[in-house]
Amino acid sequence: MSDVITAGMVVIGDEILSGRTKDKNIGHLADMLTAVGIDLKEVRIVGDEQRAIVEAVNSLRAAYTYVFTTGGIGPTHDDITADAIAAAFGVPCTYHPEAYALLEAHYAARGVEFTEARKRMARTPEGASLIANPVSVAPGFNIGNVYVMAGVPSVFQAMLDKVIPTLRTGQKLISEGIHCTFPEGTIGGPLGDIQKAHPETIIGSYPKFDTTGAWTEIVVRSRSREKLDAAVRAVKEMLDSLGQRS
Repeated sequence: MSDVITAGMVVIGDEILSGRTKDKNIGHLADMLTAVGIDLKEVRIVGDEQRAIVEAVNSLRAAYTYVFTTGGIGPTHDDITADAIAAAFGVPCTYHPEAYALLEAHYAARGVEFTEARKRMARTPEGASLIANPVSVAPGFNIGNVYVMAGVPSVFQAMLDKVIPTLRTGQKLISEGIHCTFPEGTIGGPLGDIQKAHPETIIGSYPKFDTTGAWTEIVVRSRSREKLDAAVRAVKEMLDSLGQRS
């Protein structure tokens, strides 16, 4: 399916891995990409370590249409994402003149010293373009197929709003849910056979438990309404053959 656009994500930060900060960006990115027909295929969470960031970014940018990173572009010593992305692309990390001027003017207008730490937020890999930050000014950046954004959810979301309209988008997935009164163990085999018979669909089963007992939600997804309908019919016929309760 040549029109499938894919993405990977790298979440950067020791604070995520330690549990001190709870990630809120993965779900938002997934929702936004799904809405425009881009499949988020993989997410990696790495600490503030250049080797790990470089490895993750280079692996994902070779595998997917786009890569999005969050975290590590602030003013402190452990904000090393810009350096790591530069290393991944094999280019220097230098002050971006537009970012530098933007931040310099921002702090001057507030009467705040433009310290060396704050200047760090103007550093990008050579050749990168900026991603506007309407919340707190300090920009993200884009180089190749990699989009580097802040980890703070409100800032990440604002930056992503700027990025999404610039992306190549794909055909959106459509889906249909089917209520199944059987637990997964009962339907696992025949459901797998249906998936094999309908390769252009994605069939997921999700166990549920409530006061009525165990049951399963089956969700069929496809980019073709015709293929979706065919797979849904096959699932319903299978459930009927097993004596599905209404």
